[in-house]
Amino acid sequence: MKTLKAGIIGLGVGEKHIQAYESHPDCEVIALCDFAEEKFFKAAQKYPGINITRDAGEILSDPKINVVSIASFDNYHFEQVMKAIQNDKHVFVEKPLCLHQSEAIQIRSLLRKNSHIKISSNLNLRTCPRFKWLKNAIHAGHMGQIYYIEADYLWGRLQKLCNGWRKEMDFYSIVHGAAVHMIDLVLWLTGMTPVEVQGYGSKISTLGSDFKYNDFATILIKFNNGMIAKVSANGGCVHPHFHKLTLYGTRKTFIHDIGGAKLLNCRNPQSEIKDINEEYPGQEKGDIIYSFIQSILHSNAEAIVTDYDVFTTMSVCFAAEKAIKEGQPTTIQYI
Repeated sequence: MKTLKAGIIGLGVGEKHIQAYESHPDCEVIALCDFAEEKFFKAAQKYPGINITRDAGEILSDPKINVVSIASFDNYHFEQVMKAIQNDKHVFVEKPLCLHQSEAIQIRSLLRKNSHIKISSNLNLRTCPRFKWLKNAIHAGHMGQIYYIEADYLWGRLQKLCNGWRKEMDFYSIVHGAAVHMIDLVLWLTGMTPVEVQGYGSKISTLGSDFKYNDFATILIKFNNGMIAKVSANGGCVHPHFHKLTLYGTRKTFIHDIGGAKLLNCRNPQSEIKDINEEYPGQEKGDIIYSFIQSILHSNAEAIVTDYDVFTTMSVCFAAEKAIKEGQPTTIQYI
């Protein structure tokens, strides 16, 4: 028999988790949940051998389930993560972990009391071959000292803001829902944690719609060694969904945009520009979930995204939201 039994809450992006869990030889999906009637009935037809429910509480309280994927709407994450931990279940949660710093503090406190519980999140840019190549180049010293990074989440999904569940929420954050990926990418690439943020937001793209929150945010992130990163989340841009990245080192510059990826080795405009052909996006949720399952089953295995990574990235996001709201630089308080 397979060792771990998994349940998945939310069958939008959460449906993609099924194959990821099933790809592990010691894990089996035994329950699915979605409260939307259409998704419920589609799942019942598509997965006849799996228990399907419209009540998330059934999965969170089922003693047979060892690990839960939470892929529900953002405003349900906190309550469901807390209940999963309280019921002795490991948690893989779609970003964001939660919406407010006070909630993250409560989750962190509960995890400390249940130290055997593992938690991870879908910060999947870490598995992109092109960004993995860049991380190796940075840490091998090929780029020189990194002093500035521009990381832009070009979402280009205006309809999801104006017509979807996000406009119905009591609070929605474009930082937590989009910029979080680029913030995590910067932290992961450099291996450094920042000290201060400043940010601004606007809602021009969604003007005239029922969406009440910022659809754009730009954040300046300061590091102890003087490095600066600029991260943006652009929800309504006229642009395909894309993760644009420019990284400046004292030896080389890396540029990744819609035209491809390039490495600039020299300041001479006549010098040859090297193409970087590693795959983009090329990442699969299976990689992250598989490593998460490994970390549960084997004490010497580390997940691609650890609990430390989740709380560090969210700490920067919370500081960014505060900086945008208050209009002044904000010191990052790590959870």
